[in-house]
Amino acid sequence: MASKLTSRFRRLLQRPGSIDLGPYEKLTAAVGEAEESVQALSDDELTEVVTEMRKDGGLDEDDLIEFLALAREAGRRAIGERAFDGQIVGALALLRGRIVEMATGEGKTLAGAFAAAGYAIGGRKVHVLAVNDYLAQRDAEWMGPLYELLGVTVSHVGQASTPQQRRAAYQTEVCYAPVSEVGFDVLRDRLVDDVADRVSAKPDVALVDEADSVLIDEARVPLVLAGATRSEELDDDVVQLVRTLRAGVDYEIDGDGRTVALTDKGTDVVEEHLGGIDLYDDANLEKMTQVNVALHAEVLLRKDVDYLVRDGKVHLINNSRGRIAKLQRWPDGLQAAVEAKEAVPVSESGEVLDSITVQALIMRYPTLCGMTGTAVVVGEQLQEFYNVEVAVVPPNKPNIRIDEPDRLYLTVEQKNKALVEHIKQVHETGRPVLIGTQSVEESEQLSEQLDAAGVPHVVLNAKNDAEEAAIVAEAGVPETVTVSTQMAGRGTDIRLGGRDGTNGRERAAELGGLYVIGTGLHASRRLDDQLRGRAGRQGDPGGSVFFASLADELVTRYSITTGLRPSPDENGRLTDRKALGMLEHAQRVADGANAELHRTTWSYHRLTGQQRDILLDVREKVLTEDLAAEKLAETAKERYEELVEQHGEDAVKDAARQIALRHLDRRWTDHVAYLADLREGIHLRSLAGGIVHQKPIDEFNKSAIESFNPLIDDAWKDAAETFATAEIGATGLDEEASGVPRPTATWTYLVNDNPFGTEADRILGRLRNAVKGDELVTVEDDAPVELAEDELPEELRDLDDDELPEELRDADDEKNPRP
Repeated sequence: MASKLTSRFRRLLQRPGSIDLGPYEKLTAAVGEAEESVQALSDDELTEVVTEMRKDGGLDEDDLIEFLALAREAGRRAIGERAFDGQIVGALALLRGRIVEMATGEGKTLAGAFAAAGYAIGGRKVHVLAVNDYLAQRDAEWMGPLYELLGVTVSHVGQASTPQQRRAAYQTEVCYAPVSEVGFDVLRDRLVDDVADRVSAKPDVALVDEADSVLIDEARVPLVLAGATRSEELDDDVVQLVRTLRAGVDYEIDGDGRTVALTDKGTDVVEEHLGGIDLYDDANLEKMTQVNVALHAEVLLRKDVDYLVRDGKVHLINNSRGRIAKLQRWPDGLQAAVEAKEAVPVSESGEVLDSITVQALIMRYPTLCGMTGTAVVVGEQLQEFYNVEVAVVPPNKPNIRIDEPDRLYLTVEQKNKALVEHIKQVHETGRPVLIGTQSVEESEQLSEQLDAAGVPHVVLNAKNDAEEAAIVAEAGVPETVTVSTQMAGRGTDIRLGGRDGTNGRERAAELGGLYVIGTGLHASRRLDDQLRGRAGRQGDPGGSVFFASLADELVTRYSITTGLRPSPDENGRLTDRKALGMLEHAQRVADGANAELHRTTWSYHRLTGQQRDILLDVREKVLTEDLAAEKLAETAKERYEELVEQHGEDAVKDAARQIALRHLDRRWTDHVAYLADLREGIHLRSLAGGIVHQKPIDEFNKSAIESFNPLIDDAWKDAAETFATAEIGATGLDEEASGVPRPTATWTYLVNDNPFGTEADRILGRLRNAVKGDELVTVEDDAPVELAEDELPEELRDLDDDELPEELRDADDEKNPRP
């Protein structure tokens, strides 16, 4: 009843999650009525009935009822799971193009399989997009018997899949794949010079698992295809030099810890060490760049927090999941700087051939739907960026998990002491405990503290993530303490009593169920909710509590503590409403900053994507038609006819095609490089001030259009010049001799689109510095702090309230509510 009232209230306010489930619930009741009639069918008869239902254009309402009754029966037979009504409702919402919110443990995987099969029966091709290889393979294999019984073909793609395996996988009706792998295949297919080399299929239906993670979090990280060109190895002198520089003397770090810069004294030290050069002379630009990236790597990037070293290589850590970010690297020499810092071999570098954002990738699909445990929180962003709505499916059994209030402490040391004491007390009762940390470093420090306190435990982080399924599956066993980095997105179910529920389930339930402890609040409330959601599965008892301190990064980075009068108890704990409210405020600001980063990424890539589409239309005609031969025959008629007479028309057409493709791709690569430099220049100009008035995105778009306008014509001119002198024989074009070689190697990776922060980050940081927000100060009253105009960052002067960045308007409203 409460959930229905909540849903009605949301609809009244037109809030995310307000989709009326009434029509779905009526259809679900009809599915239940039809269930008995299909139970008498043999397996072969069931498959045959579903096969007879196949039609293009989707299933009508009557067919849908019959299909879901058959699917529910197939699930019971094939994998031993009869779908709850909530799972049927979820499948119906997915089949109507919704993002479905279902709590952890409510069976999203089975609901998603029903929907994917329903789309397939209706003549559609479905990509079930996961966050990683493990989940894509696990779910494809787990649901495989269900699909087989329904007569639907299924496959999966992973990082280790060969081109032949990928091509075959994409031809099946349902293909499970990590979103990054699908994106990388699209990028590679854009550069093929033979149609037969393509592997991906035409996009149709995208069913996104962990939809908020993929569509919101992953959308901030562009996918990149690179071609080998050079090594970026840093001078060892520079690497050794930056290690001798002193914080606060030779360099300064901004209030956010996002950027570092040499002081005047530091510049003098560096210039003297490098032989008395002028770092700011144009001739020393490369050396200056090396110093900057080496300093950034040395000072700001932390081992076991931002990256770890394994098998002689630097591996980035995915901040949102606590896993190694395979194939991910930093841009602009920063990767090489970190490798030099850790004294490991410098990895191969190259130029960007093409890139695509997750949002651009997803928007290629005519139909989008998805499922997650936490969609309502980002419902407005899902509507803004993807034009999809959220449907909230109530749990099959009421959630009886007890979520305790956050425990806030003055310092990190006081928080950690209380945290370890609390873990020890709970463990002594025998209750299973799951502890969620936010970094590898934090998990290992906590592990040492638990060892010292005599608390036996297991640790799951990016250093042993290959063992995660086995570790997580046993986290619900009594007396088990599991320390996990970024547990929120790991996707493995936790059952009381272990994997099969037979190892002390009743005792675990009597003790209160799984107890989740967070060592700090995440930048997004969604991640807190996902971590909490590991307990209280399917009506099981459970509990959760989060520990935090005013010195945690979330607070120091996203909140202003000026004016706060902390009054801790003898243990350092704070219980006053204003201090606790600061945590919620910091999360709101962090969510706003991350949303702004998504907008920024999309705004800078949107025009680029449109330009790429224009070029791809031309490239497709060159690849599949005789456009290149026609164009080059017009500009060099005599040579074309001479070559045809010598080597035959097919060989000349193929050579013309290869030449045109190379120059189209070469011009696009140069354009991408130009846009990267252009954007960096605008970024530097924003650091100097005036960001609001200069509208850098408008300047970026203007310059990008001017650069792109002659691109295709220039590519044809280049192709004509090459054709005039190219080495062409009976076997076609000699690429090396003709000066149009392909890259010696290509590889894919993800790259942080803006590692030095967004404009909003920088404005927030400068505001915090202006009010000395890094320190707690006591004031005599609760009056808001007022700043003189010349104390404000330049970007914020002379602005009306509605011109302030959204995050700062929130902060301002907190102190001065509008009537």
